[in-house]
Amino acid sequence: MDDEDAVLARDYQLIHREATLLAGGLSDLCQRASVYHHLYEDSGRRNVFPLIAAHGALWGAGYFALGMQVGALLSAQYLFQPTVRRDKLRHLHAFADAFRDINRRVCIEAYCAYHFSKRHGSAVGAAAYVQQPLLDALNQCHRAQAEQRPLPAEQRRELFEAFFLWEQAFIVGPAVEQALAALDWPLIRHVALRPRIEFAYFASSREMKFSDFASTAERIEKGLRAYAMAEQAGLAQVEAALQRYGILPATFFHDSLRHFAELKQRLPTAARLSTPVRAM
Repeated sequence: MDDEDAVLARDYQLIHREATLLAGGLSDLCQRASVYHHLYEDSGRRNVFPLIAAHGALWGAGYFALGMQVGALLSAQYLFQPTVRRDKLRHLHAFADAFRDINRRVCIEAYCAYHFSKRHGSAVGAAAYVQQPLLDALNQCHRAQAEQRPLPAEQRRELFEAFFLWEQAFIVGPAVEQALAALDWPLIRHVALRPRIEFAYFASSREMKFSDFASTAERIEKGLRAYAMAEQAGLAQVEAALQRYGILPATFFHDSLRHFAELKQRLPTAARLSTPVRAM
């Protein structure tokens, strides 16, 4: 391994360690929303994928809580079969944790891809760490920021699509398939496959009702629709709508940069990278 390869390997490992700590535990969806927002803000609001992912984390927090309540009610049919009831609820909790883990893994890898490419995107060996289409789109974003110019709408969409297709292929798709295979409760499976996504910036969620969440094609179609709706609403409005979930603390909305800096400050010193500068 030559010097450049060693630097790439070292920095990727450091970034991944920091990302893993920042992503928190399975239930730390609010914390992950802050991390996602940081990726949007650090890019000078050019990288839209993490902004929409922040909505996904915050909406998911409420959705999982509701799902647990519905599951508890549905388990009443096994009231006189306590062993069966416990087993069904155990499957439900494992299923919810699998989806929380998906959110956590996407957060970790999105953070790694963004910050690694920001440091080493032009290096010859960078594509060994970040998939080439995503690396190319991120490099366009970083160049635009370095030159203090906006990222054109077409390139913003390309970056979102590259991120979204990457997460579906390498994280979401395989994990959803595995989670559904392990869910031994047909009634809950039926409900879980037909969620209605209701992000706070949606004018209407009518077209965001899934007929089959297991379908990769439908997940991609809905994801691209969520992006189109964000651009239509205006990204400033989409960012402001994070407040509507009532989950993020007031300190986040008062000064999101400071909020994230304080989140990083709580990490072990050895796990921290350099403090991000204010985005332009």
